[in-house]
Amino acid sequence: MRFRMRYVLIGLLIIALLIAVPVIVMTMRFTREYSKLQISEVAISSVASGVYRGLCDVGPVAAEVEVTVADGTITGIRLIRHQNGQGSSAEVITDLVIEAQSLQVDVVGGATISSKVILKAIEKALTGG
Repeated sequence: MRFRMRYVLIGLLIIALLIAVPVIVMTMRFTREYSKLQISEVAISSVASGVYRGLCDVGPVAAEVEVTVADGTITGIRLIRHQNGQGSSAEVITDLVIEAQSLQVDVVGGATISSKVILKAIEKALTGG
């Protein structure tokens, strides 16, 4: 009986490791990617009229946007995809950017990561990054 119990415990330990290692690796990648996420100001008035797409993906949180610019003004931002945990409230940040005509807006409380990911996607759309 002790012999079987040992194998059961070893099996459970192996299963736990198979689950824990990928989660730890994903968390480390997310932390590294998120810590590098800096939002730069973009001179929107110098962006040519057109429709631009941008994507930002930091693991469990990602956003893809389509930004419409006309005569040096952002006239629309369409959120094509927003993969988020509980950060769906950050989606209002697109309205804040249009209103301010700037990426330097306050992030949405309780959805900081999603807010920054959406802002970075907008920045990449406008800069071709």
